[in-house]
Amino acid sequence: MTLGVNIDHVAVLREARRVNDPDILNALYVACASGADQITIHLREDRRHIQDIDASNILKHSTLPVNLECSINRDILSIVCKLKPHRATLVPEKREEVTTEGGLDVFTYEDEISYAIEQLHDSIIPVSLFVDPTLQAIEKSKELGAEMVELHTGSFANVFAMLNSSLSHSNHSIKELELPRYELQERLENSIEDIINAAKHAKKIGLEVAAGHGLNYHNVSYMMKIQEITELNIGQSIIARSVFSGLANAVKEMKRLTTR
Repeated sequence: MTLGVNIDHVAVLREARRVNDPDILNALYVACASGADQITIHLREDRRHIQDIDASNILKHSTLPVNLECSINRDILSIVCKLKPHRATLVPEKREEVTTEGGLDVFTYEDEISYAIEQLHDSIIPVSLFVDPTLQAIEKSKELGAEMVELHTGSFANVFAMLNSSLSHSNHSIKELELPRYELQERLENSIEDIINAAKHAKKIGLEVAAGHGLNYHNVSYMMKIQEITELNIGQSIIARSVFSGLANAVKEMKRLTTR
């Protein structure tokens, strides 16, 4: 299993004070030295964390492949094509969201996505689409010309957290998931089944399969059971753990959990 360590949240902490501390390049070097197989960053349109200069420096100094997440905004695509990351992952963006809330709508934005893939391929950049785990989204991703899909695991992670953590007793409880435990358990099983079916179908039609969003030290074992998934991109939980254990230990522990 390939572990992509997303270091966006190091930049979130830096941007909170508008100083170069913590230094994103230090996070890059530690992740590279501690067992990460890939570095993942998201160059958002609003630049709330990773900045253009960060993306450029990370690509220049990383000893590992860099997976650059981006929207289908044409100005952003122009930057990505110039940066030439090892892969571009197209994701949806909303300025008002806290984090990416769902998969890319490959039907509504079919023309824009097709254009984005064409531009990236012209720059010899492989493309992954960040999509919800549905057979329809997988089929459309193949049709549009992507080489890979990353399955959005947010729904699974939310249900898991409401069942197995203190989330339901916090200010961040997910109101629509404040349900009886038996119903949450059923939803969890259904969400896992959706991911399994999507991964199997993607593999069957020739797409590489990654997964990400909301994965952490407690729920990642579910993804490890799905053989078709060969890459996980994990960020927030690793950076959160690093506050207490240090980034090197946090990456090493996640790598241990994601080694088959």
